[in-house]
Amino acid sequence: MDISAERRYAEEAGVVLAGMGMPLAYGKLLGWLLICTPAAQSGAELSTALGLSKGSVSAGLRTLESSGLVRRVAMPGRRGSFYEMTPDAMTQAAGSEKFTLFRELMDRGLEVIGGEQAPGADRLRTTRDFYAFIEAEMPKLIDRFRTEQRGRSDG
Repeated sequence: MDISAERRYAEEAGVVLAGMGMPLAYGKLLGWLLICTPAAQSGAELSTALGLSKGSVSAGLRTLESSGLVRRVAMPGRRGSFYEMTPDAMTQAAGSEKFTLFRELMDRGLEVIGGEQAPGADRLRTTRDFYAFIEAEMPKLIDRFRTEQRGRSDG
């Protein structure tokens, strides 16, 4: 069976994103939605293109939609639901909320072991400080990226 370059790309995206903790099917969906034409696809089209079950596609799209990476759109002249990547999906995915969760987890760990000066606290402190740094810097990086993107599209 000959697999298109687009399908191979979606498969590769699935593997890469699975390595980051995302279910393989969800990564394939994101990979496909990054490159497919037209940009908006129905669940049935996604299922066929990626060789995924309709249930897997449906579950993946619900999760990706609730996380803000994918949105439901109307297709003039066509019935049903269609999905596309949100324009800011990747900057949204890089947002500081997850870093806040990790920082808070490290703070709770410090409480569990008896505070910042407890034996062994250095691992938690260093990890907490790293996530606090990323949490503070990520919004600035995203703003800078958006500013640079606007500059490219204006010029």
